[in-house]
Amino acid sequence: MISAQIGRIGKRLYDLIVKGFAAAGVNPNVLTFTGFAINLVAAYLFAYGYFRWAGVTILLAAIFDLTDGPVARLTHRVTPFGAFFDSVLDRYSDLCLLIGLLVYYGRIGRFAYVTLVAVAMIGSVMTSYARARAESLIRSCKVGFLERPERIVLIIIGALFDRMAPVLWVIVVLSNLTVIHRLVYTYQETHRRRQVESAEK
Repeated sequence: MISAQIGRIGKRLYDLIVKGFAAAGVNPNVLTFTGFAINLVAAYLFAYGYFRWAGVTILLAAIFDLTDGPVARLTHRVTPFGAFFDSVLDRYSDLCLLIGLLVYYGRIGRFAYVTLVAVAMIGSVMTSYARARAESLIRSCKVGFLERPERIVLIIIGALFDRMAPVLWVIVVLSNLTVIHRLVYTYQETHRRRQVESAEK
């Protein structure tokens, strides 16, 4: 009951924010860029060890990250470039946050964690790349354990509760498992399509 009520309140607040941006005539691309710029501030905070403030800042950035698409649809400003711009800046945001952690662990001499963050960066990039490349071959490839929203939620949790090391391990393991899942799924789909095409000849 309580969780459902919180969900309804959150949804109502979210809808009000979207309608407010739309009514103000804010360009969705401006929202996208604003979310990216705020994430750069969070990356800076990570680099200097202000983890809890970084978590709060990422939450602020999420207001813009999560509303650019709905505002574009509500104001009939959906464009191919807008979707592309959003996707590119999302990748930059993810990597900048992880670079902030990379700098922090390098500054304090925790080189094992530097390596851990680097592998998390690889997993994050490859998760997105695997989907994009797969969808040039098949209709859709959204399978897997860890998409961007889940990664961001994990990073926020790690920052707010000062449990970044376990969070990084989860991202490393699940993001790379997601890549493997997408490889297998794409192989199965392309193989199935070849069989269908052969049967039709």
